[in-house]
This record gives sequence, structure tokens and C-alpha cells, in this order.
Amino acid sequence: MGFSATILFLFLLISSTKAFDPCGSQSDGSELSVIPLYGKCSPFNPPKPDSWLDTVINMASKDPARVKYLSTLVAQKTTAVPIASGQQVLNIGNYVVRVKIGTPGQLMFMVLDTSNDVAWVPCSGCTGCSTTTFSPNTSTSYGLLDCSLPQCTHVRGLSCPATGTAACSFNQSYGGDSSFSAHLVKDSLGLAKDIVPDFAFGCIDSISGGSIPPQGLLGLGRGPMSLISQSGALYSGVFSYCLPSFKSYYFSGSLKLGPVGQPKNIRTTPLLKSPHRPSLYYVNLTGVSVGQVQVPIAPEYIAFNPTTGVGTIIDSGTVVTRFIQPIYTAIRDEFVKHVKGPFTTIGVFDTCFDATAEAQAPLITLHFEGLSMKLPMENSFLHTSAGNRACLAMAPVPNNVNAGMNVIANLQQQNHRILFDVINSRLGIAREACN
Repeated sequence: MGFSATILFLFLLISSTKAFDPCGSQSDGSELSVIPLYGKCSPFNPPKPDSWLDTVINMASKDPARVKYLSTLVAQKTTAVPIASGQQVLNIGNYVVRVKIGTPGQLMFMVLDTSNDVAWVPCSGCTGCSTTTFSPNTSTSYGLLDCSLPQCTHVRGLSCPATGTAACSFNQSYGGDSSFSAHLVKDSLGLAKDIVPDFAFGCIDSISGGSIPPQGLLGLGRGPMSLISQSGALYSGVFSYCLPSFKSYYFSGSLKLGPVGQPKNIRTTPLLKSPHRPSLYYVNLTGVSVGQVQVPIAPEYIAFNPTTGVGTIIDSGTVVTRFIQPIYTAIRDEFVKHVKGPFTTIGVFDTCFDATAEAQAPLITLHFEGLSMKLPMENSFLHTSAGNRACLAMAPVPNNVNAGMNVIANLQQQNHRILFDVINSRLGIAREACN
């Protein structure tokens, strides 16, 4: 091979490697990569699990704390008086997005969360934080927010004096075994090629416990402090995501912000809103089918009640879809009629069976007003590491939750495009290969 040919070959090799880099950053318009925690592209380099069922059981073990938090969430009072209670109890997220904060932008990988509003990141000098922190001193667009500003009234766990001015500070518990303290600040938020100026978020000063997401959380809820609310006309209240499977070792999904590039013919269902829990995305679940059988569910167990907040929500941070006990029991009882037992319990899953019977197992269909979501096998069943047992990948709402709220979780959303159109109050669902 001649010298020129060798140079050309190396150029093509380098160009090809770059073009097909599975972990390369997406920067087309307002689209960001959504990265699974256990994937090859994860910035946190977790070990590849030996058993995906054990991994999901471990992640889902924190669902009860999150579901309980979601069920007890109530509207925030618009007052600057310190709040005695109401500290958030959250749960570690399983997907992160790549953002830049400050000027010049500092790279952070923040957890994606559709049921929370206020974003927060660990800041330099933070006690107990990870080694990756945001440095306010090196950003020319950074600024503090004080208790007199309206943004401060929307923060939970607020700690402001009754009179006078002070920095807007707050304290929150997290995951049941962790907590952090922070103060409210503003800075530029970089998302792909977009910049959201003066974005308000919590700058964490100290943490205790080991469950805090190491590089923070990005809230995509419906409240006034969420990214969607703070970005205003930039995204017109529209975003969508496609979550890859937990098994997706290399490739990541995507978060699309704004109406441009969203699917045109996606089927939609109305987004409902509860003044009792205004940050959550409610939908009208009208029924559940097991195979061809519509499961009998009493209307009072499934109906949306805006006053009490009873109903069904879509959530990106809960791992396993949870139904209140009467609905889950009806689904399980119908399911076991079609699958050969015996049935056993593994972790949170109480309907596990011999994997050889999976081919005959009926699929679950979730019926919403205006559309139905038929769950493929990968969204319906999980397997033991040896592959000899399969489990129905759903669970009942924990016994200590009394609010009667169903949660459609990320395991069932994987490899679907979920479209949130807040302005037009609609949610779209379409099958899409995110992997």
C-alpha cells in the first residue's frame, strides 16, 4: 500500500469510527441522548449485571418510597413563610441526560424525572458530594436568588426568615435514607444546541446518605419550576422521550424538546390535571386486557378524581408499573388462568412461572381514552439469570400508600416514544426502537 493510500485508509478509518461511535453526543437541534444507568455509555461506569432480574428487583426495591412520595404530594402554597413540613422523598432515577450548566458550559449528567419540578446539582465545596460538581465561581452567568423572589415560593422544604431578605435555602430528604441542603440559584442551561438563560435550580451545599444522584436531577414535571415551564416559548410546552431497555448496553434513547421533529401521526390521550398534585402527568386509564380478555375492574378503582388525586400517572422514575391492589389482583387472576403453574414469588414479583410457558403467556394491554398500549414481551416479562423462570413485570401499590394512585413506570415505557404536549393537554404513545 502506498503512502497516499495509507493516509486515505487511516482517514476513512478514523472518520468511520467517529461516525459510528455509539456513545457519541447527539446535538441535532433540541435532541439529547437518554442514557440507561447500566449501559456502556453511562458516565458512572457501573459493572454489567450478572442477572437483569436481580438488577430490576434491586432498582424496584426503592419504588415504594417513590410511590409513597408521589401519592402524598400536594399543591405547594404560594407563600414566603417557612414550611414546617413537606420535604421531598424521591427515588434514584435510572436514566440520565447530558447537559451543560453555566458560561462556559460545565458538563453534567442529570437524572431525568417527569414527576418533579425543581432541578438541582451538587456545587463545588459541597460536603459529601461526588467528585463531579458544578463550579459557580467559573461561570460568568451565575447568580443567587433570594427569598423575596417568586421562584423561592415554589421550593419544598423552604428555609426562609419570616421578614427581611436572605438567600433562598431549602432542605430535602431523598430516597428514605439520604438528604441534602441547597440554595436556589440561576444560570444558563445548555441542552444540545439550545440555551435556557437564567434557569433556576438548587445548588447543593451538603448531602448525607448514599442515594443522591451524583450529578443532580432535571425536573420535567408540570409545575412552575420545571424545565418545561422555565423554557417558555423555546419548547412550547412540548417534549418527548424514548427510553432504551435496561439491557441496552451501548445505545441510548433520546429526549426531544419542542414541537419540531416530533412524530406527526402519533395517537394521543388527554392529559389530565389534579390541583391536588399539579406537577404530575395524569391520564385516563379506562381498562386493562389480559390477552383478549377485558379484566373486570370496578369504576371506582380506576376513575380519575381531580380533587383527591386518585387516578393513573405516567412517571419516568418508577421502575415497575404499580396498580392498586384490586386492579392488580384482577390482572393477576386473569393472567394465571392462561399460564401453566406453579407460580412463585421473586422479589416484588409474585407471578413467576416456568419460562418455557412464556410463548403461551398472554400479553397485557393498557387502555387509555383514545388509544391502547399493547405491551410486547420485553415490556411484560423479566427472566432469571439462568433463564428458567419468567415473571410478570408488574406489582401492586405498596400497602402503606392510601391514595389509590396507579403508576405507569419506565419498564413498561421502554422502546416507546412518549410525547408530552402540556399546552394542548395531550399525551402520545407510539412504539419505537430506542435501542
